Amino acid sequence: PGVMTTHYGDGGLVGALYKQRTGTNYTFTGHSLGAQKLDRLGASEEKISELDEKFHFARRLVAERVAMNRADRVITSTNQERFNQYSHPAYRGAIDVDNDDKFSVIPPGVNREIFTEEKGEEDELIKNRVESAVERDIPPDRGALPLVICSSRLDRKKNHMGLVKAFVESENLREVANLAIVVRGEENPLRDRGRYEGESKEILDEIASILEQNDLWDAVTSFPLENQKELAAAYRWAGERRSVFALTALYEPFGLAPLEAMSCGLPAVVTNQGGPTESMIDEDTGKRYGVLVDPEDPEEIADGLLELLTSVETWKKYRQAGLNRVLSRYTWEQTAKGYGRILTEIEAKSGVVGDEIPVPEFYTDPSPEKDIDLDKLKELYFSTDAK
Repeated sequence: PGVMTTHYGDGGLVGALYKQRTGTNYTFTGHSLGAQKLDRLGASEEKISELDEKFHFARRLVAERVAMNRADRVITSTNQERFNQYSHPAYRGAIDVDNDDKFSVIPPGVNREIFTEEKGEEDELIKNRVESAVERDIPPDRGALPLVICSSRLDRKKNHMGLVKAFVESENLREVANLAIVVRGEENPLRDRGRYEGESKEILDEIASILEQNDLWDAVTSFPLENQKELAAAYRWAGERRSVFALTALYEPFGLAPLEAMSCGLPAVVTNQGGPTESMIDEDTGKRYGVLVDPEDPEEIADGLLELLTSVETWKKYRQAGLNRVLSRYTWEQTAKGYGRILTEIEAKSGVVGDEIPVPEFYTDPSPEKDIDLDKLKELYFSTDAK
């Protein structure tokens, strides 16, 4: 090949090894990096041996360092990914995040075959399911109100409680909309929460508790959507009722979910922590395609929702702007074009990119005595002067 793309640490390592033999250049798309996973797992001097035994982090981090170091171009979904992920001390000496020639931002795309404003075969089925849930949970005098749809997985980082608290604390919000909690598995997730386990059950229990304490069951419905086609159909139905999608995550690395909703014609109110700050605002013109809110401020979340829910013109403006944003920048066609431009640009280059860090013998001769040991992982992860 004249040039290659590689993905994740293992694919990047293959690219580095092939380049070492042939001089063929490659791009590296990390998607997620091992150092951040160690952070999320709460790695410590005491725990790191156990984590390495289970996940092979020593091998992974060293492979990632080789992959990003020898790549002609590192591809990220956002600038935040570039400066936040690749600046981790574990990658110091392997890559310079301030080197503009080393990085290109190419965001992933929405699957427009599924997430589209055009109705599909599931629409009637999902319309009946959602309307039945609303009739079951919401009194008739509130049944026609728009929904604020929360369709995130049950994870603390997704901050369901921030959205629920916005409803608890804002009478104005409750006057104009109901809240819909979408969870896979059960026909009535909030009422049948005992059938869930672990963190999922804990979050549902907390939501139910705060609804009970504030006598707000009449403003909330919950129902399952089991796949992307059902989700897209629900978004289209919700759009007909001038509803809003909400993602109030404490941090969202990229934020494909709101773009999927926007692609179906459903405006979005989204966390201002992470990738959505780039997808929802044009960096050159400042034009807004969605409403950004502080996920830790229920009042600001409520105000962001009210901005869309209290003005038909504003809702329509964001509906069209969101759809246009997806079509112009966040489709797989645009992703492919982005890669195509970069690959064409680097194809003619030689296979040398500055001072390259060595490839450990273990990756070409994986014998036990040449394995990447725990001391190397500790040096990379805990040292502030990784080499």
